[in-house]
Amino acid sequence: MAPVQSQRLPPPSQPSGKGEVGELKTQLRQLAGSRALGAEDLKRELYKKVISYMTIGIDVSSLFSEMVMCSATSDIVLKKMCYLYVGNYAKVHPDLALLTINFLQKDCQDEDPMIRGLALRSLCSLRVKNLVEYLVGPLRTGLQDSNSYVRTVAAIGALKLYHISPSTCIDSDFPVALKALMMHDPDAKVVASCLSSLQEILTLEGNASEEASKERELLLSKPVIYFLLNRIREFSEWAQCLVLDLVSKYVPSESSEIFDIMNLLEDRLQHANSAVVLATIHVFLHLTISMADVHQQVYERIKAPLLTLVGSGSSEQSFAVLSHLHLLVMRAPILFSSDYKHFYCRYSDPSYVKKLKLEMLTAVANESNTYEIVTELSEYAANVDVLIARESIRAVGKIALQQYDVNAIVDRLLQFLEMEKDYVTAETLVLVKDLLRKYPQWSQDCIAVVGNVSSKNVEGPKAKAALVWMLGEYSQDMLDAPYILESLIDSWDEEDSAEVRLHLLTAVTKCFFKRPPETQKALGAALAAGLTDAHQDVHDRALFYYRLLQHDVSVAERVINPPKQAVSVFADTQSSEVKDRIFDEFNSLSVIYQEPSYMFIDKEHRGPFEFSEDIGALATGASSDNSVLRSQRVEASDNDLLLSASEKEENRGIATNGSLSYSAPDYNGSSTALVSHSPSTTANTSAASGAPSTASISQPSIEIDDLLGLGPVMTPTPIPALKLNSKTVLDPATFQRKWGQLPIALTQDYSLTAQGVASLTSPQVLLRHMQGHLIQCIASGGQPPNFKFFFFAQKSEAPSGAGFFLVECLVNTSSSKAHVKVKADEASLSQDFAALFQSALLKFGVS
Repeated sequence: MAPVQSQRLPPPSQPSGKGEVGELKTQLRQLAGSRALGAEDLKRELYKKVISYMTIGIDVSSLFSEMVMCSATSDIVLKKMCYLYVGNYAKVHPDLALLTINFLQKDCQDEDPMIRGLALRSLCSLRVKNLVEYLVGPLRTGLQDSNSYVRTVAAIGALKLYHISPSTCIDSDFPVALKALMMHDPDAKVVASCLSSLQEILTLEGNASEEASKERELLLSKPVIYFLLNRIREFSEWAQCLVLDLVSKYVPSESSEIFDIMNLLEDRLQHANSAVVLATIHVFLHLTISMADVHQQVYERIKAPLLTLVGSGSSEQSFAVLSHLHLLVMRAPILFSSDYKHFYCRYSDPSYVKKLKLEMLTAVANESNTYEIVTELSEYAANVDVLIARESIRAVGKIALQQYDVNAIVDRLLQFLEMEKDYVTAETLVLVKDLLRKYPQWSQDCIAVVGNVSSKNVEGPKAKAALVWMLGEYSQDMLDAPYILESLIDSWDEEDSAEVRLHLLTAVTKCFFKRPPETQKALGAALAAGLTDAHQDVHDRALFYYRLLQHDVSVAERVINPPKQAVSVFADTQSSEVKDRIFDEFNSLSVIYQEPSYMFIDKEHRGPFEFSEDIGALATGASSDNSVLRSQRVEASDNDLLLSASEKEENRGIATNGSLSYSAPDYNGSSTALVSHSPSTTANTSAASGAPSTASISQPSIEIDDLLGLGPVMTPTPIPALKLNSKTVLDPATFQRKWGQLPIALTQDYSLTAQGVASLTSPQVLLRHMQGHLIQCIASGGQPPNFKFFFFAQKSEAPSGAGFFLVECLVNTSSSKAHVKVKADEASLSQDFAALFQSALLKFGVS
């Protein structure tokens, strides 16, 4: 046989049709088993062409048999390309994957450790459930291989096997083998791979198995932790982060252990990799959280490494480190007050870095450094970046609100009004309003400057609302206040913001009480415009003011313009509970997003996943509306974190003490009395009639609902005593398994309120509402008028993996009906849960 001539093939191009793929098949078939001179080179060129076609999305699966036949070679480059091809098409064509088993198993016994490792990796990457039996033997052999690379591949392969068939992995005792290998293998890469696989397997298995849960706890035992820490210098950066993450979950039994661990990790703070440094800091903060003095010393110790990392590396790395530094600064600003110059903005800093630095400058400001910080911030007000200019002005205002000596700061703010830049004027007006609410004694100086600001040059609803508020609140000191308000009322229809129109109604009414002759005409025009306004809040406020003024002007003045006390503290946008939750999740995306993890790992916002039967048609969180912001995502399991302690008490008080109910006012101009029921009267009435005290919350009257065109409100079913778990977790695979195993406990049809039907514009709206009642959604889909949801909940204090309720809910907005199927681990509680579910549905759109 004549030797095959080696030739250089042209670069691959997209086939014009089946002919070119057929030609490749013929050439590969001819070369199968050929040992002629140059055959290997020709195979390489053909393989490259096949891989190129596969990479650009051309289906070359028809070459599967020929590619496998040509794999019998000692050329490692050819084998790599063949393994890549097989791994790509095995899952799509599981019947063809069977052809690869023989040559992959044979390669797993090759003399070359590189080929053994590549073959084992490809065998585990087939991800075909029917071929699981062929993986166990090579994996077990691979874990005992003499070469560290093969053992590393086998350790990761055990995790791949678990994802294909968890029962096979557990029954074959791979977790036990991985732990033994981790504790005794001399190679650091093998140890790290075993730890990674073992952690994931035990975490996933621990939700359903008590034995796995105990093994997971043993992974956090002192011998394991100390073994890993003593070898931490041998690990790569990734492996060090893995070990440090495990150590951060360890709870020492005595204080001496804390100092031992910190001494072992001291040099990790000097590491060049920011991920290692942040992971080490997380361990230090976690270990000393209950030791106040040591915890403060840790803050002092970690300052220098963090500030060094912020100033080095890329902007993205600086932002990640700066976000963690920002969290620490917000928790202990006094410890960073002397380092404020590190937070000055550099010209080359991107805007997202500058924004974080501005927030930190605001936090660390105190009596000793306020002048320097405000001077620096004032320079940023003229920045070409409008966003940073706005943020710098806000920062100056925040500092003014938290300092006692604000003389110089007020002067700086008033100077901003003279810069004649619209966005600077807008931000300054908002801050001056807040400043006057806290420091009324500065009204004369502020109003003198604000009075020179033309309302036509003010942009933005918040700035306009602030100017209008000052015109009403200090109309006695501003000579032109009634006339400015009158000009704004004349352009009522041109004002798009309801917030401005609401402030305008209140301001002109306050001005009327102080300067009646000049404002009477403007007040009449404002009330007339408000009564015909399309926005419900504006209309209601105008009607309320009109009725109140008609009843008694002196009473109206006491209600609308009472004497006001200075505001001592402004509400923080984040509660302390949320900040603590973010601190607990140090060295994670929670710090970058400045949100607890549940806000962005909510099940309704995960990627799509597949279910069998009915559930398979739905995608988690799938929706055509992608405009839901992360800041709007609230998970029910931690709903209380969003309320301060006082708000919680207030909510409890409302729930137990009753509520006020008012009769609906007429539109015909006749006066209508406002009738209120005190909490004591409501309670006595309930007691006299034998009504339960839990039903003290009165529903809106039918007259008010008819007036708003919403129809009567349905009385909700009394809520049963069943309590739900606020931190329930259920993965899609377990939901699918339970849904297939459990019988239907009950089937019911519920009616939705008119408000609920109007609110159901997308699945996400109902998801968020049900989460507020501790009922989570695992899949949703549909378009109006038909929606489909799969919900789940868990009984409070139920053991792990038990006490679940599963719900299929079909909603038709045309008929205002919801068809519900309930499955439960405890069928006896199905009726109680159904009552809770119905109560939550009835409150949708109402509360």
